[in-house]
Amino acid sequence: MSPEKMTKVEETLQRASRLKKMVDRWQNSHTHCMWQMTLSQRRNPYAVLRLQGTMEEELALADRHLLLVRQAALRQLFEEEHQQCQQELHRMGKAFYVERL
Repeated sequence: MSPEKMTKVEETLQRASRLKKMVDRWQNSHTHCMWQMTLSQRRNPYAVLRLQGTMEEELALADRHLLLVRQAALRQLFEEEHQQCQQELHRMGKAFYVERL
């Protein structure tokens, strides 16, 4: 065999070995991905149940906090209206009756 043919055959062999390694890596990653998918499918019902429980707890806490915020805003609004009424009555020379104990 001539030296040129020999180098060409070696290059082809190297290219073929690189290709085989690449195919092996792809098969390994494909197998790993399939394993992960089946694993997540098996665990998925439990994860969904956990997420539902967590979401219900978070919604209950959010509802409670929303109620507290709305009550505080309403209390502040009543205070402001009460102050405004007192100022208007004071300008007219009148006042609220306040019982002192």
